[in-house]
Amino acid sequence: MKYVHEFRDPKLVAGLVDEIRNIPGPERALMEVCGGQTHAIVRYGIDELVSGKARLIHGPGCPVCVTPLEMIDRALAVSRLPEVTLCSFGDMLRVPGSHGDLLSARAAGADVRIVYSPLDAVKLAVELPDRQVVFFAVGFETTAPATAMAVAHAEALGLDNFSMLVSHVLVPPAIAAIMSEPENRIDGFLAAGHVCAVMGTREYEPLCREHRVPIVVTGFEPVDILRGILRCLNLCRDNRPELDNTYARAVPPDGNPAAIAQIRKIFTVSDRKWRGIGNIPDSGLELSPQYLHFDASHRFDIVNVTVAEPESCRSGEVLQGRLRPDHCEEFGTGCTPEHPLGATMVSTEGACAAYYRYRRTDGTTTGDSND
Repeated sequence: MKYVHEFRDPKLVAGLVDEIRNIPGPERALMEVCGGQTHAIVRYGIDELVSGKARLIHGPGCPVCVTPLEMIDRALAVSRLPEVTLCSFGDMLRVPGSHGDLLSARAAGADVRIVYSPLDAVKLAVELPDRQVVFFAVGFETTAPATAMAVAHAEALGLDNFSMLVSHVLVPPAIAAIMSEPENRIDGFLAAGHVCAVMGTREYEPLCREHRVPIVVTGFEPVDILRGILRCLNLCRDNRPELDNTYARAVPPDGNPAAIAQIRKIFTVSDRKWRGIGNIPDSGLELSPQYLHFDASHRFDIVNVTVAEPESCRSGEVLQGRLRPDHCEEFGTGCTPEHPLGATMVSTEGACAAYYRYRRTDGTTTGDSND
């Protein structure tokens, strides 16, 4: 496939690994903040290839994983109302709340459906005028434009049976929160290319200056990630806390102006609780006052649903890069994809799911042999 196989070329990979190994200086701790990058790193053994020069730490790069427990419980409460049809992406149906998940709610009779776009939920609201259709919206800045478009479309259609549970989160405030921790020892970041394709790169420049770390925007294939690592290590070596973009084929500095305008029209920035991490100021999106009538939390009076995180799951430590998934005592035994303790084992972008799929507990790779 054009622009895929080229970025998995073994010769290019070997050349980049040699360049990385020849960089002088100590091993650097680099954090990737995208679950898609985490899966590629584990799948292709990139962390092992660069060991000794870069220690790759998996950050909170999965929006499903960081959706707070209380939002899952709100979705469960709404789904059990007899007049409601609740829609979301497939991953969300298996994320455990404090009392089950949406998949079990569906098995018990709730009308819970998988959709592939927020606009599918709007279409469903048109088709089911006698039911309240609720879309459970999660994601980073990448999926926020589609959610915003669904709200604008529902408004244009005059739908009064469509609403949303919004749990969108923003990446730069999460990086700032991680860097502000007193025990932080991260030397550089690999930023998510898909987020920057929407929002551009300018939001990251103040983070580099304030926290004195380089941030390199990268893609998702092995060559992309290795180029990002190489550039980040070189910036660390030269003591240059700068922003760099090695994914320019997809990421312009200003991002997608039309998408940004749609986000700013429909949403306002708000504080947001991240599952396993806690509250991060200005790290979320919520519907602006003009569109509050589409907010399912207010429509169904579930704003005050709050719950504590279970102590049995250590996904918060995984999301903050403090614990490698296969170092958790429950990994692969008390916590599996079939019986997960937390979202990081459920989501297709979760770090625990990546290790379970591609690594045995002894650290050996079990990925696809033909890739």
